[in-house]
Amino acid sequence: MKLLKLIFRNTLRHWLRTSLTVLGLAIAVVAFVVIRTTIDAWYAQAEAASPDRLVTRHAVSLTFFLPVAYAERIGGVEGVNTVSHATWFGGQYIEPKNFFANFAIDHTTYLDLYPELLMAPEARDAFMQERQAAIVGQKLADRFGWQLDDRIVLTGTIFPGDWELVIRGIYTGAKENTDENTLFFRWDYVDERMRQETPGRAGYVGTFIERIDDPTQSAAVSERIDALFQNSIAETKTETEEAFSLSFVAMASSIVLGLKIISIMVIGIIMLVLGNTMAMTARERVSEYAVMKTLGFRPFHIVGLIFGESLFIAAIGGGLGILLAFPLGGLVSIALSTFFPVYSIAVLTLAFAALSSFAVGLLAAVFPALKAVRTPIVDGLRIVD
Repeated sequence: MKLLKLIFRNTLRHWLRTSLTVLGLAIAVVAFVVIRTTIDAWYAQAEAASPDRLVTRHAVSLTFFLPVAYAERIGGVEGVNTVSHATWFGGQYIEPKNFFANFAIDHTTYLDLYPELLMAPEARDAFMQERQAAIVGQKLADRFGWQLDDRIVLTGTIFPGDWELVIRGIYTGAKENTDENTLFFRWDYVDERMRQETPGRAGYVGTFIERIDDPTQSAAVSERIDALFQNSIAETKTETEEAFSLSFVAMASSIVLGLKIISIMVIGIIMLVLGNTMAMTARERVSEYAVMKTLGFRPFHIVGLIFGESLFIAAIGGGLGILLAFPLGGLVSIALSTFFPVYSIAVLTLAFAALSSFAVGLLAAVFPALKAVRTPIVDGLRIVD
């Protein structure tokens, strides 16, 4: 108990230094949590992917479209249970800064492939019955204050013109990592208008989505699908939904790698900050430790004081950083919602931040403790502050 009191008093002896050290640790921990959460957000879509869903796109690039007639042939492939399609629409709401994902989908099959999109039955029925109907995620609706039956207009970029839609449904995610920042509307609405205005662009879609009977046969089914369209004017590439999502991460691999390196460097910064504080503390107290030894304190008492103070400071700084990470993470989530529909701090990230703080507290005390124990009493008493 007396040792704990000494640890507490030693920690507060230079309160300004301790406060600045704690603040530095807290800032570093916050930075670590936010960076790691941003990295997790890159992979969130892939983690939410279902193992029984495949995605088929144009073999050259996503910017090339596929004939909608492919759906019937894909549906006849052995192992394929259901086929749907989705097309990136790229519409803008009022102004470009209001960016969000919006897709034109096959309203008759798409929602069956995504049971994680939860919506009232009457909203789904309304979506089926009205050509200009749209459904939006709860977070997206909250962002713009949309309500059911609101009319909105998207300005097309890929498909020029103004497109009037009526919000007939607001969906929520069955899981935490389900995207709630997307708008879906009916592809037949787009196709009908294309037939009138640009007949050459009618009858084409962006990607096909397939549900397969056996996820372990995904590679074989993918090969069968792609074999159907070999040597055609629009060859295909089929892959699992997870692989399809990870292909977008690969496009920004340099950014992700940079963030990972920075997150590791932040741990190093934490160690330097606390290590510097403990080194200064040990240097100032050499004579005190010598006096304590003459009074009968054993080496493990000295080691306990140094390690206790270091761990105490690390615990306060780490705990404060973790607490501050939640409000800051919320702000970052709002700011980056356009790019990361799913942005939440994982328990594993918090646990790693806490463990890192603890490990840094231990490592920062090692050399000061060794020096204090190894310094002879006579040499320690010679040092005058």
